[in-house]
Amino acid sequence: MNVGLIAHDSKKKLMQNFCIAYKGILCKHNLYATGTTGKLIEEVTNLTVHKYLPGHLGGEQQMGAQIENNDIDLVIFLRDPLAPKSHEPDVNKAVKLCDTHNVPLATNLATAELLVKALDRGDLEWREMFR
Repeated sequence: MNVGLIAHDSKKKLMQNFCIAYKGILCKHNLYATGTTGKLIEEVTNLTVHKYLPGHLGGEQQMGAQIENNDIDLVIFLRDPLAPKSHEPDVNKAVKLCDTHNVPLATNLATAELLVKALDRGDLEWREMFR
């Protein structure tokens, strides 16, 4: 499965720790991330991550295009709802695209853990129908 990973600056360390904790599951899948997040994940996990541009430089749009084409099966987007971003419309577009294309989306750690465990159990295999 193709897993998209995005994290706001204040959540990047949390994303690193999440990927360390679930490395055994994530290593079985194709990982895609915005540039800085992908680099930080690779540094601490040695997982292979396909990196887009940094989010604010177009990486969120690149991931959005993959979501639109049903090339992403799951998105973990650790966002900071208390710190507005200058590129907030781009950020919200990823959320909207996941809703539009029926792509499971986690925007906090609790939901991310549920989805990654579901991924490991094979609960998301229904996504194969969309390809």
